[in-house]
Amino acid sequence: VFPVMHGTFSEDGTLQGLLELADIAYVGAGVLGSAVCMDKGLFKDVMIAHQIPTLPYLVFNRTEIESELDACLTRAEQIAPYPLFTKPANLGSSVGISKCTSRGDLAEGFLTAAAYDRRIVVEQGIDDPREIEISVLGNEDPKTSVAGEVIPKDIFYTYAEKYINNTADLLIPAQMPANQMEAMQQLALNAFKATDCAGMARVDFLIDRETQAIYLNEINTIPGFTAISMYPKLWEASGVAYPQLIEVL
Repeated sequence: VFPVMHGTFSEDGTLQGLLELADIAYVGAGVLGSAVCMDKGLFKDVMIAHQIPTLPYLVFNRTEIESELDACLTRAEQIAPYPLFTKPANLGSSVGISKCTSRGDLAEGFLTAAAYDRRIVVEQGIDDPREIEISVLGNEDPKTSVAGEVIPKDIFYTYAEKYINNTADLLIPAQMPANQMEAMQQLALNAFKATDCAGMARVDFLIDRETQAIYLNEINTIPGFTAISMYPKLWEASGVAYPQLIEVL
């Protein structure tokens, strides 16, 4: 099986568990890697344990938000100055994500995210970050592609921009010093191994334009796989054509 479905019940380890029970071979991360990378809070815990830089965050649950919203808002505001981002912990494609620039935004963002998941992540935002993506391919000895840059036209890389409007620009390779790209490729490999990923993954980074600090944002264990998606385009730019990529996987 070559799974190319995103999100809940397909990218979170449940489909992989079904295939394991049925003794059917499949492409990509197993149950553990899929589950860890899907939950943004748990994923960040693992990154911190492996000294991989990620933005400051807290995880809240739906029950405490519904019963103690003011207390949750106060705790969230201690993460960092606005902007803050609220996200469902277990979802993808930027669904349910809000950029919050005030306490009112934050309250609304909490409730929006809580409509999608019982675990909600709040993390520090960066104004106008560079969004960098690197593709990883392999099992025990994974390799990385060149880095690419997504240049969104919206306030961040939203669902509408990814799937409806198609307005974001993709720059491949990303324009950056060689040592910076190499550092990010090594972080991508470290994160891939730390989460027990396999086969394929797209590792997403944010770069603060002011400080040039690099933050690993997330790993997508089932990246977009159309001919115009970033994962195959990065490999094409790295010398692995689309048919060859499918064959390797």
